[in-house]
Amino acid sequence: MGGIAPHAHHDILDEPKGHRQIMTRTPNLTALPYFEATARRGSLTRAAEELSVSPSAVSQQIRTLEQNLGVKLFRRTGRNLSLTLDGEMLAQTASTALRMLTDAQSSLGRTRSARRLNLRVSPSFGVRWLGPRLSDFLTRHPDWDLRVDAAPDPTDFDREVMDLDIRYGLAGWSGLHAEPLLDDCVLPLASPTYLASLSGDPLQTARLIDTPRTLCQWDDWLLHHRITDRTQRGTVLMDRSSMALQLAVDGAGVVLESLTLAANEVAEGRLVPVTPHLPALRYPAYQALCPARFLARRPVRVFLDWVMDQAAAHTASVDDLLSAHHMTSEPAVLRISE
Repeated sequence: MGGIAPHAHHDILDEPKGHRQIMTRTPNLTALPYFEATARRGSLTRAAEELSVSPSAVSQQIRTLEQNLGVKLFRRTGRNLSLTLDGEMLAQTASTALRMLTDAQSSLGRTRSARRLNLRVSPSFGVRWLGPRLSDFLTRHPDWDLRVDAAPDPTDFDREVMDLDIRYGLAGWSGLHAEPLLDDCVLPLASPTYLASLSGDPLQTARLIDTPRTLCQWDDWLLHHRITDRTQRGTVLMDRSSMALQLAVDGAGVVLESLTLAANEVAEGRLVPVTPHLPALRYPAYQALCPARFLARRPVRVFLDWVMDQAAAHTASVDDLLSAHHMTSEPAVLRISE
């Protein structure tokens, strides 16, 4: 082993009691790395530097190991250390064993990283669409580590530890792989009680609830359907879609919102279409984003396959909701700013 020859005549350590016993005891695993480093480096000092401890600490661990095994492992010849025959045999085995342990630890780390996903999502999407579905993913992958960050700002993949970002919008993804995930299907919705309280054309008398972060706002929807003679009524501007939807459920007005976020309320009858004779507007809205090189990561591929299946099932359920209310949908042309 590395500069240490077996056979020498002067002990480095005191002769341990019972040193002529056959090595049948289990080695002291704490001391084994100290012995292996000393045998490989040929010096207590160099082993101590490698292990970031003092030479006396290395010497003490070797003495403990010799006492544990009942054999002498080193002898000193002048300024050089040499391995005894027992020491040579143990050094070869220890080196192999420690290398195998290191390789196993690295393999375990790679396996664990192959089951870890860091995901960022738009807040309302995370709460209303993704959150209720994640239990299905975790049931399918019970050993995964999953971290979900609901944040309004997109991920800076060069600075943040994130694997994937599901983002609302159509622009601003330059340099990233963008996987189309979901279309929005937008229509006016109100609670049955509030809708029944309106007289005549409901849009002429209703309080409109708007959200500035949505791609399709009231002005876009009214323009698409060529509704230009609406009497100005009170409006409410809510920062988040979740807040706007809850306000509509509480009977405070008519919200223009997507079935991506409002499907449960519509399916349960807590919200109903206000203008079923007019088509809902459909347009691409949610993208799964990451650097193209991240597609080689197993967690990203597995999650993308799962979420795309969920999106396909959701799209079919939205079509069923529209059919249940005798409604159709048509593409919308939106004003997108870069």
